[in-house]
Amino acid sequence: MQPWIAWIILLAGWALPLLHVALSPRSGAWLPPPGGNCPLGPRVGWLTLVLLLGPIGWALYMKARRTRQRSAHSA
Repeated sequence: MQPWIAWIILLAGWALPLLHVALSPRSGAWLPPPGGNCPLGPRVGWLTLVLLLGPIGWALYMKARRTRQRSAHSA
């Protein structure tokens, strides 16, 4: 495998999804909700999932966004 192909896979599979989750306004707050037991906010949790799972974590994030959008429209 050529090195430039490996860099493209790395960027497309991990760096771009991480940037998307970090910069998206729909990712949630950086801080935890008041009264929550977890010290991390929802955005940090999604970033952790995408960092550890790569494209699979990003797919989970996109599915959760779609599900949350549908429930908001139906309410």
